[in-house]
Parts: sequence; C-alpha cells; structure tokens
Amino acid sequence: MSFVLDLEAMTESLSNEKSLSGGGSLSFFERYLTLWVFLCIVIGILLGRWFPDLAVTLDSLSVYQVSIPIAICLFFMMYPIMVKIDFGQAALAVQFPKPVLLTLVMNWLVKPFTMVIIAQFFLGWLFQPWLQGTEVIRGVEVSLSNSYIAGAILLGIAPCTAMVLMWGYLSYGNQGHTLVMVAVNSLTMLVLYAPLGRWLLAMSELTVPWQTILLSVAIYVALPLVSGLASRTLILRVKGKEWFEEKFLGYLTPVAITALLATLVLLFAFKGDLIVENPLHIFLIAVPLFIQTNFIFGLTYVVAQKLGLAYEDAAPAALVGASNHFEVAIATAVVLFGLNSGAALATVVGVLIEVPVMLMLVEVCKRTAFYFRREPEKASLPDPRCFRKI
Repeated sequence: MSFVLDLEAMTESLSNEKSLSGGGSLSFFERYLTLWVFLCIVIGILLGRWFPDLAVTLDSLSVYQVSIPIAICLFFMMYPIMVKIDFGQAALAVQFPKPVLLTLVMNWLVKPFTMVIIAQFFLGWLFQPWLQGTEVIRGVEVSLSNSYIAGAILLGIAPCTAMVLMWGYLSYGNQGHTLVMVAVNSLTMLVLYAPLGRWLLAMSELTVPWQTILLSVAIYVALPLVSGLASRTLILRVKGKEWFEEKFLGYLTPVAITALLATLVLLFAFKGDLIVENPLHIFLIAVPLFIQTNFIFGLTYVVAQKLGLAYEDAAPAALVGASNHFEVAIATAVVLFGLNSGAALATVVGVLIEVPVMLMLVEVCKRTAFYFRREPEKASLPDPRCFRKI
C-alpha cells in the first residue's frame, strides 16, 4: 500500500510548495490519488483482457524493443523533472563523486552476483518443485527454472537509466547527482553488459541489443534533458524566474503524475494478462526480484549513511542501485531465448513489479530521511518538512 501513498505525498509536497508562500490545497484528484493508481492498474488489466487486439497493436509499436507509447508517457514523466534540475548541482557532482562511485560499485560489483545467488536459491531450489517443466531453446532442452534464472540475471545486470530520475525526484533527492549517475550507468552498461552477462549466464555468445540501449537512453534521458534545459533557459530569459517558478512549474505539477498513471495503464494492458493466465509462476518469479531490489536498496542506503552522505545524495544513490533497465533486459532475453521463453517472462515480471516496488522504496527514503544530515537546497522538489522549520 505504501507505494501508492507516495504518489499522494508527491502531490501534497508540490502543493505545499505553494502553501509555504501563501495558500494552496489539495484538489479532489490529488486527494484521492491512491484510488486512481489502483484504478489504472485494474483498467490496464481489463483493457488487455477485453481488447487484446488493441493491446497487441499498441505493444507492437516499438523500435528495437523500445515501446513508442510508453516512450511518449515517459517523456512527459521526465520533462517536468528535467526542467526543474539545477544543473549547477550536476557540475558539483564531479567534485564530490562519492554517490556516483557508490552506485557504480553496487551496480557492477555487488548487484549482479547477489541476483545470481538469490535467483538460484529461490527459483533453482526452494521453488523448484512448483516450476517443473522444460522448454526448447536453440534446439536444447532447458528447465523452466533455469530459464527464469537467466531472465532474472539479465535484469540484475541492467541498471536503470531512465525512470530512476522520477524516483530521485519523488524522494526529494539531488537531481544533479542523479543525472550524473544515469549518465555514468549508461556508459558503463555499453562496456560491461555483454561480458558480464556472458560470464554469469555461462553462454558461448551473448547478443547485446546496442540499438535498444542507445535508443532508450536517447528517448528516456537525452530528449527530455535537452528539452528541459532549452525551455528552462528560454523561459527564464523571456519571462523571468518569478513567472517560471510560480506559473510555468505550476502548470507542470499534474503532468508527471498523469504520465506515470498512463504508464501503469499501458504496462498492465500489455502484460497484465500474464498475471491472470499464469499467476503462480508470476508470483514465484516476483519473490526473488522483490527481495533482490530491497536488499540492494537497503545495503546501498546503509553504506551511504556510513559514508556520511547527505540524504539528498544517499536516497537517489540507493534508488539507482535498486532499479533495473527492463527494456534492455527484455530485448536481450527475446534475442537470446525467444519471445515465448521463460527468460523473457521473467524480465516481464520485472516490469510489472518495478513501479510499485520503487514507489514503496521512495516512501521508505522519505520516512527515514532524519537518519541523514540534510541539504534540502540541493533538491529539485523541496522537502516541505525542512522548510517548515526555517
């Protein structure tokens, strides 16, 4: 339940920015946002069931496994975040690299190996009696459990380079640092994804979807980043800072939330039928993915606290470490094992749990922020709890 409460918290905090300077209250839509989230999930599943041809048609609108409808939603989710980023904080990240280095260590030296261990324990041993069956991949008979493990590994070695900007924003994080982390992850994934995946999967060949990686980074990060920077610069020059902060940003307040809700509808319309058709396997696959996400988040969060990082840097570092680039994982699984393989199914389960789990962790961050020293001026979305004390 906490992941949906976080959406309400984000909306409330946006409204609180206004109330701190005089007035403002939650609208009817904002007040019952928890209800809208559940409705979007249900609507998505029902649309996929009642209008399967429409869902298939929309899902087929993709370029190199990058869904065009979801890309449009993610652009409108990312643009309001990008336009609020203080790019001076991004420049300062070079001088204070601890959060970036922490993310690199967790994403490439810890996370892939814990994913192997957790997946092997649950899918290869504990849940194995319920995962009986085999499938044929490239002429070789493979057990379903091993295929699911392969899909989990592909998720574990693909760090998120897009939606994590939303999670950092919602958690009152330093978006300048988050942006640098995303850029570094994008570059390191181009270099490390293939050899690490080949080694962990113990395969003779690993086909890396370079086009998917490059295109997703361009659409999900570069395009909203350039658009946000250009429009921010232009509006500040023409209209001034007061109009930009009080008017323009006010217009954008519901955009990111609406885009996130639309993304939920699309994701569950495209893939929600899997929950209805194969609920046991979906649940069993989701268990190790859920545990892995929470473990990496908790480990990174604690290490960040021990390193003395400010909350505004620690929260996005932990969220970056925990999240996955599911488009790349799905594309790789489809290329290697086939569209209907267990590995591809496991990566799709990653899609279904990514948003609710990450929103839950955002709420955990906000409720534990008092364990860290605070530098609220770094955040693109100010934490109203800090400014009430001033």
